[in-house]
Amino acid sequence: MKTINARGKACPEPVILTKACVDQGEKEIEVLLDNPVSASNVMRFLEGQGFGVQLRDDEGMLTVAARLGEEAPKGQRAAAEPRPSVSPGVSGVFGEPAPKETFSVFITTKTLGRSDEELGEILMKSFLGTLAQGSVPAVVALANEGVKLALYDSSSCDHLKTLTKKGVSVLVCGTCVNHFQIADQIGAGIVSNMFEIVESLTRADKVITL
Repeated sequence: MKTINARGKACPEPVILTKACVDQGEKEIEVLLDNPVSASNVMRFLEGQGFGVQLRDDEGMLTVAARLGEEAPKGQRAAAEPRPSVSPGVSGVFGEPAPKETFSVFITTKTLGRSDEELGEILMKSFLGTLAQGSVPAVVALANEGVKLALYDSSSCDHLKTLTKKGVSVLVCGTCVNHFQIADQIGAGIVSNMFEIVESLTRADKVITL
């Protein structure tokens, strides 16, 4: 079994190290981690590559054990998620490939436009609401202040939930969530990492950036 010591490493490095082992043909992998966001990201990546995964938690020291083609015991995935909200029908690198002629949306701000914050919030809510009612994107990725759109009390949170229910992969930058110290306030999407965000966005034919 190949062991990867990713403790103390910020996202997306744990996933990148794990991917390197998978690319080398390793069939049994053990990843040592020290935060639940990284553990969740690593587990989703390995599951997307056909591995069965198990999570062990020894007083905050996390170990993800994976074996190719082996089904994970019931309950392991739930234990690893930093939030209970999970997007069904993920179209990014950790799930099924995005279909042809798709588009994705990359949002790095909580308002649409900067001159008037109140107007910008209304416009962003309207944009996401309209997006949820039309041809939905494969991915909506949130970074920088854009992660605040996924807060429970955000006026846009319900629209992100609607997009999730329609199969859109809503990815929330974990580094940004940690920076703003809002991990316990995320109400929509999956807390992700820049590796998954970049890989997911580049699978779409077009990317809209706000």
